[in-house]
Amino acid sequence: MTELEKYRAFPYKIDSAVWELTLACCFHCAYCGSSGGTARENELSTEECLNVVNQLALTGCRRVSLIGGEVFLRPDWEEITAALTGSGIKVCIITNGYRMTPDILASLKKAGVESVAVSVDGPERVHDAYRAQGSYKRAFESISALCDAGVPVSVISALRADNAPLLPEFYETLLHYPIFAWQIQACSPMGNALSNSVDVYFNSKEVLKFIREHRGKQSFYIAAADNIGYYDENEPFVRRVDGSAFAGCSAGLSIIGIDSTGNVRGCESLYDERFNEGCLRERTLIDIWTDPDAFSYNRKFTPDLLTGKCAGCPHGDVCAGGCRSYDRFTTGRLYEHPLCARNM
Repeated sequence: MTELEKYRAFPYKIDSAVWELTLACCFHCAYCGSSGGTARENELSTEECLNVVNQLALTGCRRVSLIGGEVFLRPDWEEITAALTGSGIKVCIITNGYRMTPDILASLKKAGVESVAVSVDGPERVHDAYRAQGSYKRAFESISALCDAGVPVSVISALRADNAPLLPEFYETLLHYPIFAWQIQACSPMGNALSNSVDVYFNSKEVLKFIREHRGKQSFYIAAADNIGYYDENEPFVRRVDGSAFAGCSAGLSIIGIDSTGNVRGCESLYDERFNEGCLRERTLIDIWTDPDAFSYNRKFTPDLLTGKCAGCPHGDVCAGGCRSYDRFTTGRLYEHPLCARNM
């Protein structure tokens, strides 16, 4: 049986990937989970990246989110992006917006990206305090430039104790921009957030209530990321499709993460070498993905693994304890979510 035949017969298929092209960044944000700033030693070469593109295409991967660091600090980002879109893979680029230029805008159009997501933490005083003075202004200049260029733009906000209560204020700002979506996610205590003792806890029930109350009242779509929830009365109204509900972490089931040196893990936010399933410099993507012992934390999940307040939950067999990464870095366990809205 060939590798491709083996993959086609395998019960799990790769639907989407989050790919860290480089760890180089123009900032060193106080809460950055990946501690971005300086490129990793021996990051994948252009040739190696194009090989990864071919491997992703072979699996039928539908969408790739390119992240950093800052994607645009990698000189060959356009070539890699064009190779992805040329292979029929939809591409979203996540950026801080600080280095946006007319040339980058033209390259984004030429490469045919599906969208660009700009990270903005909240009102200017909060955003700049954790990043750099002037970064808020540059982020919104980039949002405006992208919209004017016809590139679909969304905003991503990572919530902590200090900015979660400011969602209504920031919402009023976003109303003035033609973005298509606003994703609200929880900041995880890893990387710089951990070393700087950033307070990441907030009332997730209030956040879900805010999303529900504001859905459909503006031109852009508001959604909770997979690390915020779960299963309170607001759950059917806060995901990407109304009436849907969180169906458990997809890491290693339909989603994969790749870092800038080729390490593969189920989720790119599982920043711990223990979750590396293999390296693309040593094994093919299909070989790593179809390994019967890979991604066992999700592929071999059973409800009896749930701990804390998640144990015995009537939704535990589906929710499976929420986001693996957030669980790991907040509780030290994989099947217990400290901010479950049902328990707020």
